[in-house]
Amino acid sequence: MSKIKIFALGGLGENGKNMYCVDIDNKLFILDAGLKYPTHELFGVDSIIPDFSYLEKNKKRIVGIFLSHGHEDHIGAVPKLLKTMNIPIYASYFTLAILKDSMVDQGLDVEKFSFFEVSSNQTLKFDNIEIDFYRVTHSIPESLGIAISTVDGVIVYAPDFTFDQNVKGVYKTEFEKLSKIAGKDVLALLVESLGAERIGYTHNTEALDYAINQAFYQAKSRIIVSAFSTDLVRIQKIIDIALKYERKIAIIGRKTQRTVDIAVNLDYLKIPEGKLISLRFIDDKNKNELKDAVVLVTGDRHEPFYMLQRMVKKLDRLIHIDKEDTIILMTPPIPGTEKIAARTLDVLYRYDTNIVKINKAILPPSHASSEDIKLLINILNPKYIVPVIGEYRHQYAMNHLCIQHGYSEKNVFVMDNGVVLNIQDGKVVNSNEKISSGDVLVDGILDGDLSDIVLRDRELLSQDGVLLIIANIDARKKSVVTTPEIVSRGFIFMKENEELIKEVENIFYKVSDKIMVGKYIDWRVFREALRDDISKHLYKVTKRRPIIIPVLIDTQTVE
Repeated sequence: MSKIKIFALGGLGENGKNMYCVDIDNKLFILDAGLKYPTHELFGVDSIIPDFSYLEKNKKRIVGIFLSHGHEDHIGAVPKLLKTMNIPIYASYFTLAILKDSMVDQGLDVEKFSFFEVSSNQTLKFDNIEIDFYRVTHSIPESLGIAISTVDGVIVYAPDFTFDQNVKGVYKTEFEKLSKIAGKDVLALLVESLGAERIGYTHNTEALDYAINQAFYQAKSRIIVSAFSTDLVRIQKIIDIALKYERKIAIIGRKTQRTVDIAVNLDYLKIPEGKLISLRFIDDKNKNELKDAVVLVTGDRHEPFYMLQRMVKKLDRLIHIDKEDTIILMTPPIPGTEKIAARTLDVLYRYDTNIVKINKAILPPSHASSEDIKLLINILNPKYIVPVIGEYRHQYAMNHLCIQHGYSEKNVFVMDNGVVLNIQDGKVVNSNEKISSGDVLVDGILDGDLSDIVLRDRELLSQDGVLLIIANIDARKKSVVTTPEIVSRGFIFMKENEELIKEVENIFYKVSDKIMVGKYIDWRVFREALRDDISKHLYKVTKRRPIIIPVLIDTQTVE
């Protein structure tokens, strides 16, 4: 009797953080481990990754982690996962190259880990379980779908794909391999749902090509193009059009330059020798004006917007935008960047620059639309369908799409992270089993999870500021040596609030008289009492709660 469990530690009901697990007869297969970027209310949080606690408890059962492609929402959490456990990693050559670069950037020694390059030409065997791969069309090379063959049928993981027929080489969908997988009984299809709301097929690039060519044709001087660093298809498109107009190319963006180096070395990005130029820092002799150049401004998430703002304000070290430049914006806002994107447009228009904003409607999506999804379903004819990769509205749209396509509601499973789909002997069985899952908030300078207390403090700092009370205390004499110094940052302007500052001083002395009565001073109790009493008074007077930081210096210790 076979037992299969399918569940997600991330990626359901959210955009990003994709991590799916397939437990087959006590063997645990991990499909992707991505991150997602925070919204603006998560102060100082750089990224959000899945909670690995379940995997840590079951690490002896883990066969490996199998990666579909090199985008951060699918591989961004792998370095953090490898810091907690050393497990084998299976991925295409290009995806492994991107992953290793990220691991080195995070201080990991790649020599200590096991990497296995996979391709669509091979089959991996783990006892009676086989894993096959098929190449899919996406915005990054060597993107793969994954098929896990069990005694009860095949489980297909189909993330981030389209059926665009106008792509070439490594971007083409491998229909031949896909048809071989379809020749078996497909038990379950885990299919992306981000584009399920979009009617029709994912459109081609003709409208985009026309818009970019028009912008290049009309440009009289330097052209500056914003692009996301992971979208190598669009980066190659800009390069090709730049070469057509006999322009040289400069690429700005630390991460992109590394990705570009990897792609060029593997011949996935084609830039003729001598056409890629390096920029030197601007000084009195060098302005990097380069009238015949195309400058690609790239990065993740908010970075292209931030760099454009610096360039137009003439704060950047490499490019200062002037009125003769043409700026092509190919970076539509993604969740969490809406404000900085709007602010960037305001700044660019204020400086009267020549802006060509590429309409999001003509930017070809990198995710399957409704007709693409139907085509995949028709090819594979799965028994069960699990919508993955998307917020709940996307999963709901996928569910509705499958029912319209003739599937019973009982065979389509809209799940949440941690919910387990149990399959025994090829049939779904009712179960209330739930796996622990959640978010781990990552600050770039820390390896651990940020606590709710830290986030609350950051929120308070952003809204109400901070008040420091610095005082020298003679612990032996139980006396305050000097008048306490009070410093406000982001709370009040001290010169206009001398009376309030005097009241805080008085509270300090009252607390001191209460605390410094015994044989020893309990410094922790002293600080907490100051925080509580001062905070209550300030809220009563100002209706604000700044962070109160008492700095108490024992003069005996200093001596």
